[in-house]
Amino acid sequence: MAELTAQLVSVDRLLWKGQAKIVTAQTTEGEIGILPGHEPLLGQLKDNGVVTIQPVDDERIVAAVQGGFLSVQGDKVTILADYAIFAGEVDSAAAESGLHDEDELTKARSEAELAAVRRASNINR
Repeated sequence: MAELTAQLVSVDRLLWKGQAKIVTAQTTEGEIGILPGHEPLLGQLKDNGVVTIQPVDDERIVAAVQGGFLSVQGDKVTILADYAIFAGEVDSAAAESGLHDEDELTKARSEAELAAVRRASNINR
């Protein structure tokens, strides 16, 4: 059986390295699957994307990634993420709290943009 040598690396740590059957990743061009014998490739990882690795002798690995690149050279796949975390390490409560904070930030930006437009229209009168 053909195999890939794969590694998942973030700025602060090596998350996983080993032999895999398949690697999938969400890129800015769409989701891609890498099997042994894949053509050389350099892809940009999608923000808030997911990478999965199916090791040869173990359970599937799922990681959330934030930016970075995927490189394929021969039968070697390297995923270099700005930030990556295993799915099992995600703190659901903190993630949901972050969503609420993001909603508030978006609302504040919209209000600031609206106020700027109003000021600009008053200046032009």
